[in-house]
Amino acid sequence: MYYLGIDFGGGSSKATLVNEKGNVLFTASSEYPTIYKENGLATQKPIDWFNAALINIKAILNKGINPKEIECLCFSAATHTAVLLDEKENVVCDSIYWTDTRSVKETKLLQEEYREYIFFKCNHLPDTIWTLPELMFLHNNEPDLYKRIKHVIFAKDYVRHMFCPGLVTDYIEAEGSMLFDVDKKTWDQTLLKLAHLTIEMMPKIISPLDEVGHVSEEASKLSGLSTKTKVICGSTDTAMEVLASGGVKKGDMTLKLATAGRICLVTDKVYPDKNIINYSHLNKGLYYPGSGTKSCAASLRWFRDTFGGNYKDLDKMAKDVPLGSDGLIFLPYLMGELTPYGNPLIKGSYFGISSLHSKGHFIRALLEGVAYSLYDCYSYLNKAGLPLSKEAFVLGGGSKSPLWRQIVSDVLGIKLYVTENNDSSFGDCLCALVASKRFNSLESALRKTQKIVSVITPNMDNHDKYMEIFKNYKKIADFIVNYYGKE
Repeated sequence: MYYLGIDFGGGSSKATLVNEKGNVLFTASSEYPTIYKENGLATQKPIDWFNAALINIKAILNKGINPKEIECLCFSAATHTAVLLDEKENVVCDSIYWTDTRSVKETKLLQEEYREYIFFKCNHLPDTIWTLPELMFLHNNEPDLYKRIKHVIFAKDYVRHMFCPGLVTDYIEAEGSMLFDVDKKTWDQTLLKLAHLTIEMMPKIISPLDEVGHVSEEASKLSGLSTKTKVICGSTDTAMEVLASGGVKKGDMTLKLATAGRICLVTDKVYPDKNIINYSHLNKGLYYPGSGTKSCAASLRWFRDTFGGNYKDLDKMAKDVPLGSDGLIFLPYLMGELTPYGNPLIKGSYFGISSLHSKGHFIRALLEGVAYSLYDCYSYLNKAGLPLSKEAFVLGGGSKSPLWRQIVSDVLGIKLYVTENNDSSFGDCLCALVASKRFNSLESALRKTQKIVSVITPNMDNHDKYMEIFKNYKKIADFIVNYYGKE
């Protein structure tokens, strides 16, 4: 039997197929755009996710896989991304992606009038990344469109709904909406009212591994999957990544170099703090509080798309540049920043440009700047009392670069482990295996499938040098925060 996991990220979808032992047999991926426009707009088209899923599924089935032997299917996607449906369950508009910063006005209102209430209910403070201010912005600026909304679900729930009809979501996804009472695990009436929603418009809350149904006949015709394949709820991409990369028990730490950068620690309690993101873990009773660097691999993708080249060539150019990039410093605040500033208004910067600097300098400075931002996060988490580890499982597209991995290891001064499979789609597969009783727990599934393929040890001499440069990085960051105004 086979198990299929499909994830939807910032710019692409990936599907992974495993056998009943958790061995990866095939993967497939396809890209789709995030639409960026003036005034901070960042949106995605839900139909693009569904089409990407169809492309990936067909690519895997074309490998000679019998669809009747795919026992279980699981989806995951980025958090906060609401999909708005009308009375016929058709999509009302493009979905606001979490990097969208247009809801600054609404966020400020929530900060001023509902700050304590929201923090008490959600363990987080308002920011433009959350669904609540995004929906408030849409209501204030597109009232006629907003009146058509009858149902609210989220990204992975929409795709799953297209394969297996049912308007449900999991409690981890709901925690990312800022419409949810995280302790009671129910939609909060006061927060819903702020978004001009009712509880009847919201999806039913279930657990990530709960079975929802089977692939529908219509989806079967479009994808080639069997109607015998069961579908489970799934969860958020970060929850799946934390699991897949190795974060499955208390004390495990993960470091993500993807569209956003994340440092997450598996704990047995939450750490409520204005700049710490708290979510429940897939293992009940555990959590993965952590930090957020908003433009991590997104910074490198921006550089590639703007100035040309491919990732392999960019990496090669950066490798020829000495540590410290000959005084060039990059601050990766392309879409504002989360930890430790919680400010969507600040902007990125290259500082210290001279005629000495080549394209390679700008690339290496970018890689180092993201690493400084992650160190900023690491330091903040440490000061907040999280029992951080000196080693972490590293994941995300950026972790494929040996140079970037070493820079991050040196800057943070921690050991990094690279596992053979560590993305969200593999986490989806692990959940599908456990839901199908092939393993008796998520920890068992991970330990029997995890393979460490590389270990990166920090060069502490380099760490000391980076710490001197980091002092200048912080001076520039403080100036930027003051220049653009504090939230």
